Amino acid sequence: MKLYLVQHGEACAKEVDPERPLTGQGKADVERLAAFLNGAGIRVARVIHSGKLRAVQTGERLAQAVAPGVELEESGLINPNDNPKAFDWQSESMDRDTLVVGHLPFMAKLVAHLVIGDENRLIAAFQSGSVVCLERHSDAHWQINWMIRPELLR
Repeated sequence: MKLYLVQHGEACAKEVDPERPLTGQGKADVERLAAFLNGAGIRVARVIHSGKLRAVQTGERLAQAVAPGVELEESGLINPNDNPKAFDWQSESMDRDTLVVGHLPFMAKLVAHLVIGDENRLIAAFQSGSVVCLERHSDAHWQINWMIRPELLR
């Protein structure tokens, strides 16, 4: 099973718009990421987001490319300061490739927790619009397959 962990695209500052929608750059980065994932033949059975506007907008764009016809799911366990261990129990019940759109510092802590068991030793350099692909093996351990940051697709 593969888990694609995405930090939402670049969002407006809270002072500009308290809802924090994606900026023009954020939309463009997510569209390029969606095209890349689609071109690589990636398909997922589930798309989960935090419910925050920037994560919803990112999830919708990516779902069109990698999960056509799949209804997006909202999770209350993947907000910026949530505990990655709470989401970990949910990942054990996942048996289908899944894309999760969330926020920092949560996404970076989740990768560290799943891969090395220590959420405080960050091992993935996320930035807005990044994706990390993890794979769970039959012995239940996770490994990083690859990571793409937006500047690599520009």
